[in-house]
Amino acid sequence: MSTATHPAIEHCSTMTDVRRNIDALDERIVPLIAERSAYVAQAARIKQNADQIVDNARIEFIIDRVRSQARKAGAPEAIVEAAYRAMIAASIDFERDEFTRLRQEA
Repeated sequence: MSTATHPAIEHCSTMTDVRRNIDALDERIVPLIAERSAYVAQAARIKQNADQIVDNARIEFIIDRVRSQARKAGAPEAIVEAAYRAMIAASIDFERDEFTRLRQEA
């Protein structure tokens, strides 16, 4: 990935510049993860049994889709896939906990 293919990417001369830009991206990414997690919580409410929490076909569909998006965006596919697999695994744990919590409250 180069700044030539991503004209919005600031050319950085120092690590301070790099870190400032990464921190600014994190300010945008974290709220999106929070939004995504809110939908995962809704899935825990909607699903009828714990066996529905892990959907391998859906996981692979998401991975294929984000790899394609990464390719189109000029992002390293391996990084995007690894990040999504980690996020999905953490989301599954979160959904299991939420599924259990909701049924204990009922």
